[in-house]
Amino acid sequence: MPTLSPTEWLGVYSRKRIIHQWTQLALLSRVECRRVLEVGPGLGLATAMLANAGYEVETLDHVPPRFAHPRVPHIVQDLAELSGEAIAGYDAILCCETLEHLAWDKVPAALQAFRASGARHLIVSVPYAAFQLTLDLYLNARKFEHYFSLKKLSGRRRFVAQPAGGHQWEVGYRDFPLRAWEARLCDNGWSIVARAFTGHTRSVFHLLRSAIFAVFACIDFGSMWVCCG
Repeated sequence: MPTLSPTEWLGVYSRKRIIHQWTQLALLSRVECRRVLEVGPGLGLATAMLANAGYEVETLDHVPPRFAHPRVPHIVQDLAELSGEAIAGYDAILCCETLEHLAWDKVPAALQAFRASGARHLIVSVPYAAFQLTLDLYLNARKFEHYFSLKKLSGRRRFVAQPAGGHQWEVGYRDFPLRAWEARLCDNGWSIVARAFTGHTRSVFHLLRSAIFAVFACIDFGSMWVCCG
């Protein structure tokens, strides 16, 4: 198992990206669940957070785990060939910054496999490239920091797929608008419970409920849409 130096690890989990792992757990805390399958665990930060938050967590990736701790059960499986039977028994599934590595027309099969597993909830996140502005400012008597990011033109452009293994699509480009992504989620057995955005990492998150559990009402809570059934 490869071991990264602290510098390499921090290069992956940079200061601006930590919000990404926090958002996964924040959304998960909104639902009742105990057993969680994390698809695409990366270097294990969210895995460690889940385990220390008291969840029974297992991971799945097309390669063996790339981290030594925490030691959790791990499934080696290609997401494009996943079956619901192979991942049955979990209350919730996390699949963040992973589905965009599949071809757009291969994503429904993965969503259907998640649905067929019997999991009640699914949390997904994918890159979001539509118009957005992020501005952070910190000031005291001895320090001044700021962060500025503006994304504004992707909605007019078509996405150019990266080589195999890279991003095959990103939400927010002209050919992959947010409404098309949300339709894809709903058309494959899931109902949207909440939507959230992370500015620094420019991602869109969805907390989803299996379509078996109908949702009846939607309430706007600022940056999130919450559907209550």
